[in-house]
Amino acid sequence: MASHDFDVLIVGSGLAGLSAALHLAPTHRVAVITKRALQDGSSGWAQGGIAAVLADDDSFAAHIEDTLVAGAGLCDLATTRFVVENAPASIAWLRELGVPFTLEGDQLHLTREGGHSARRIAHVTDATGAAVQRTLIEVVRATPGITVFEHHTLVDLITTRKLGLPGHRCLGLYALDSDTDSVVTFRAPQTILATGGAGKVYLYTTNPDTATGDGIAAAWRAGCRVANMEFIQFHPTGLYHPHEKSFLISEAVRGEGGRLLLPPSAGGTRFMLDHDPRAELAPRDVVARAIDFEMKKHGLDCVHLDISHQSPAFLQEHFPNILAHCASLGIDITKEPIPVVPTAHFTCGGVLTDLAGRTDLPGLHAVGEVACTGLHGANRLASNSLLECMVFARAAAQAIAAAPAAELPALPAWDDSRVTDADECVVISHNWDELRRFMWDYVGIVRTNKRLERAAHRIATLQGEINEFYAHFHVTRDLLELRNLVQVADLIVQSAQMRRESRGLHFSRDYPELAAPAAPTILVPPLARRTADKPSLRP
Repeated sequence: MASHDFDVLIVGSGLAGLSAALHLAPTHRVAVITKRALQDGSSGWAQGGIAAVLADDDSFAAHIEDTLVAGAGLCDLATTRFVVENAPASIAWLRELGVPFTLEGDQLHLTREGGHSARRIAHVTDATGAAVQRTLIEVVRATPGITVFEHHTLVDLITTRKLGLPGHRCLGLYALDSDTDSVVTFRAPQTILATGGAGKVYLYTTNPDTATGDGIAAAWRAGCRVANMEFIQFHPTGLYHPHEKSFLISEAVRGEGGRLLLPPSAGGTRFMLDHDPRAELAPRDVVARAIDFEMKKHGLDCVHLDISHQSPAFLQEHFPNILAHCASLGIDITKEPIPVVPTAHFTCGGVLTDLAGRTDLPGLHAVGEVACTGLHGANRLASNSLLECMVFARAAAQAIAAAPAAELPALPAWDDSRVTDADECVVISHNWDELRRFMWDYVGIVRTNKRLERAAHRIATLQGEINEFYAHFHVTRDLLELRNLVQVADLIVQSAQMRRESRGLHFSRDYPELAAPAAPTILVPPLARRTADKPSLRP
């Protein structure tokens, strides 16, 4: 079995992972491990932009306040201040790398999105994530000291406790090399999880197929606490079309005057003012629930988002990709509204970390959507996510650079001697489909105790089947992803059952009011997961 030694392992190749790699590369041997190609993570799909106080009529205090309001009382103030105050430097760093931000004259063009009290969103037309990723990938590939391992799927973290050794720290990880169909051992004193969120746990999502909660599940199995997993952000406006899988209609469309309307069959009227005085500029959870309410009230498959009152030139300048993509499906947004529906979008909770991205497990950091830093609280403010990736990537890199050297033991190769190839992969595909459907039905935008109980029961059954499959058959990427998704689904349901109130993204018909005081939901792994396994067993 192949094995590799590095100073730092980074799992994930989105903005968080690549930023951390670039900060560490001058002084460390870095491995970037990603389960598909470098560009296949969620960051490249981000349309709107990156929030930062860059205008004279804006302030850190205003950005902080907007974040706290959106987070419904659960944002950590110190974290929020830390991120907001480091935002301008993050934008400057990207500009130095060559990211071609949209300009107005010789200044950055700043747009506005829901929940923001000012124009503070730096962007690259309506494809910011893609432009940032292209730039960073070019720089990473040209940077000595960074070795890229594409098509390597995280199997599990290796810890001293799993190997029956004294101490408590992360030693590296096992990863499945899809090209050789074998499990590779990676050893390093420092590991960063930058694996993104878990949108694929739901039937409808804007996330790419890679968003299967791998880092959250692996950290939980390694003994790390997770927090606020009940807060899944449903983006209000995913494109609704029979031939479209998960295309997002950017928040910025509403920021630039887009109006939500009922379809003509239901009256064709604007409805957001009936739900919130901020109308289309209300935070995403408010807008998503309003759309969900109107769809259920009128028996609709979707609602309409109309930006056609803006000129074709304006739409071409600000939303060229949305304009072109809709046109390819026969929708002319200069003349007609866009059919939209809420869809799972962002995982606000995750692996609990401090301001340096450190987890409960020494030697293990978590950065980006995989982490719960306290920034997002009960609901993420638009365009704070790419910002969080950069700020915490730099913070984690600085903490790693200051960490004392650690002597690591030799690591055992992955034990595949007592397993066979699966005879029926249909079990995996059926379980995958069942999980995503009942999570959508029972743990979606509006929840009840009964729905959560049903989901918990189904999850327990699936976990038993999948764990048995994992123990007896050769691992595949599909099996690993399904195992992680079921674990994350369990964490989401546990967290939702613990929160006996409605706050932010978590809305319960059984507990429709806010409860005091506001507090995060923190799950602690059972002690059984902290006990040492025999070295001869599969981790």
